[in-house]
Amino acid sequence: MASTKLFEDVFLQDGDSHQSPYYAGDKYLIHGEIRTWQGPVAPVNSPIWRRGSDVPTKIGTYAMLGAAEAVEAVHSSVKAYDHGRGAWPCMTPRQRIQLVEQYLTGLKAKRAEIINLLMWEICKVQADAEKEVDRTIKYVEDTIRAVKDLENAESTFKSDGGIVAHIRRAPFGVVLCCGPFNYPFNETYTTFIPALIMGNTVIMKLPRVGVLCHMPTLELFQSIFPPGVVNVISGSGRVTMPAMMKTGLIDVFAFIGTSQAASEVQKAHPSPHRLRVCLGLEAKNPAIILPDADMKVAVEECILGSLSFNGQRCTALKIIFVHESIASEFVSKFSKAVDALKMGLPWEKDVKITPLPEENKPGYIGELVADAVAKGASVVNTRLGIDRTFVAPQVLFPVTGQMRAYREEQFGPVVPIATFKTLDDIFEYLATSPYGQQASVFSTNPATVATLVDVLVNQVSRVNINAQCQRGPDSFPFTGRKDSAYGTLAITDALRVFSIRSLVATKETKANTDLITQIVDGHSSNFLRLDYLF
Repeated sequence: MASTKLFEDVFLQDGDSHQSPYYAGDKYLIHGEIRTWQGPVAPVNSPIWRRGSDVPTKIGTYAMLGAAEAVEAVHSSVKAYDHGRGAWPCMTPRQRIQLVEQYLTGLKAKRAEIINLLMWEICKVQADAEKEVDRTIKYVEDTIRAVKDLENAESTFKSDGGIVAHIRRAPFGVVLCCGPFNYPFNETYTTFIPALIMGNTVIMKLPRVGVLCHMPTLELFQSIFPPGVVNVISGSGRVTMPAMMKTGLIDVFAFIGTSQAASEVQKAHPSPHRLRVCLGLEAKNPAIILPDADMKVAVEECILGSLSFNGQRCTALKIIFVHESIASEFVSKFSKAVDALKMGLPWEKDVKITPLPEENKPGYIGELVADAVAKGASVVNTRLGIDRTFVAPQVLFPVTGQMRAYREEQFGPVVPIATFKTLDDIFEYLATSPYGQQASVFSTNPATVATLVDVLVNQVSRVNINAQCQRGPDSFPFTGRKDSAYGTLAITDALRVFSIRSLVATKETKANTDLITQIVDGHSSNFLRLDYLF
C-alpha cells in the first residue's frame, strides 16, 4: 500500500530512546542441539516505521526451514518418546515438575527481553505485552499446581466386581504445537506446557509473525530438558507442517489459527482417525445491546471488546447488534469513544491503537470498508485513514447481511454495527453463523437476559453479561462450537487433552494384591505408586 503519511506524527522519530532490537533468528532446536541454519532466512520487519521513511524497520530474521528439517524434528521427538520408554515419559510427575520449575526460573529472567520483542514485532502495548508474559508465567505455575492435584487425586486403588485397578493419566506421544501471531507467547504455551508436563515430547512450530519472542528461550530448552523432548522450528507452515503430518508420527495436533489451515494440515496425516486434535479457530463474537442496557457500560465494554489490541483477538467483539430503538444514541456515543482512543507506539502512555503487524491487513480492512460503503453503510466516526501500518479504527453502520463485514472475521480495527428488531433476528444470525465461540449481552432486564442465556448457551460456549468477550481466567474453560474450536483449553482441561486414562488392573486375590503391594511399597514403578505431591 502506498505511504499516505496521514499519521506521520505517531511514528518513530530519530533520537527516540527506544532502540529497536535485532535478532539473527537463524537458530533452531532439534534433539538437544541449537543449530545455525545455513539456508534461506526471512526478514522480520517491525510494524513501527520511522517518520519520513518508506522503508520498514528490520528487527531480525528467522530460519526458513524446509520439509527435511521439519521431518527430522519429528524423528527427534519420536526417538525421545521411544514408544513410551524414553526418559521423559518414564519420569514421575514429580521429576517432570522439577524440570519445568527449573525452566520457569530461567523464563522469569527473560521477561523484560520477551516483552520488548512483543512490542517491537507485533506492536502490543506495553501493559498488554507485560500481561502476556506474566500471564504465561502464572499459567505455568497454575499448571504445576493442577498436575499435583490431579496426581494426588489418582493416588489410590479402586475395587469393583472383584477387580482392583490403579488409574492414572499417561501421555499420548508426539505433540505438534502451533501458536498464533496475536498472542505468540501465551497462546503457544497454553498447549505446549500441558503437553510437555504430562510426559509428551513436543515440536513447537513458531508463527511467521511473532517468531522472535521465542528465541531467548532456546538455550533454556536445550540445557534443561532431555534431548528431543522439546524441538523448536520455524519456516513456512505450508512447507513444514504437511511434511510433518505425512510421516504419520504425530499423535496430537494442537493448533491456534484458521479452520481452513487446520483442515489442510489434518488431511495430510495418513491415519487422521488416530490423530488427536485441539484447535482454537475463528470467531465472530456478537455484542447484543438491548433497549434497557446501561448505555455507559455497553459503550465502554464494546470499545474494550472490539478494539483492544486493535481488534486482533479471537475473542474480540466482531459485530455489534443494537436494538433499533436506541441505535442512534449508541452509534453516536460509541463513535465518539472510538475517535478518542489514542494512537501511538506501544510504550507510549495511554496508547490504545498501534500499528498492525500483518503486512496485508491494512489493505484488507480497506476492502471491507469499501464493500460496506458500496452496499449502503457509512463510516460514522470522523478520524479516518490508513497510513502504512497504522489503521485508524473505522465504525460501519448500518451493516446488513449483504456486506462482507457482516459475516467475515475482520481481525482488525473495523467495527460493524447492525440493528435488530426482535430477539429472533439475533437467534437467526447465530444459527446460520459458522462460528460459535462467545457472545456478550447488555441488558438490565432479568427476564430478557434469562431468555437470551438459555438460547445462547446452545449456540456459543460462553455468554458474557454486561461485559466484553474474553478468555480467562485460565481456570475457566475456553472452547467453542462449530468452526471456532475443537477441544477445551483451561488449565485442568488441557492436562486431559494431552493425556489419556490408563490403568493397571488385576483380579482381587491375595496373591495379586500382595504382588501389587510389594511393587508400591518398594517404589519400583513410576506408575504404580501412592505418593503425594506437595
